Amino acid sequence: MTKIALKRIYEKPAASDGYRVLVDRLWPRGVTKDAAALDEWNKDLAPSGALRKWFGHDPALWKSFAEKYTAELQAGTATQEFMARMKGHEQITLLYAAHDQGHCHPLVLKAWLEHMSQA
Repeated sequence: MTKIALKRIYEKPAASDGYRVLVDRLWPRGVTKDAAALDEWNKDLAPSGALRKWFGHDPALWKSFAEKYTAELQAGTATQEFMARMKGHEQITLLYAAHDQGHCHPLVLKAWLEHMSQA
């Protein structure tokens, strides 16, 4: 079973990160492509632009955001395609730029990917 970790893109890459995927729709400020050490930038795993703007990283909207984002993930094929390509990887690290690590979309994405891998 593939292990999925979360990490801010501003943290140093490590060999233990495994396959490194940026899951933000926008490129993080102040990070060069070399410093990011990405294996993939998958914008399709990020929330839609409209949902991201609606949420605006407002913790008061977190529960509703998580529900709406999960519905987006369920309706699309990006997560299924991603997980199919990730078979054989022991470790995947989802990278993101958000400052609020307790209210960011990779938390929802990680839970959804783990749910899918157990189904």
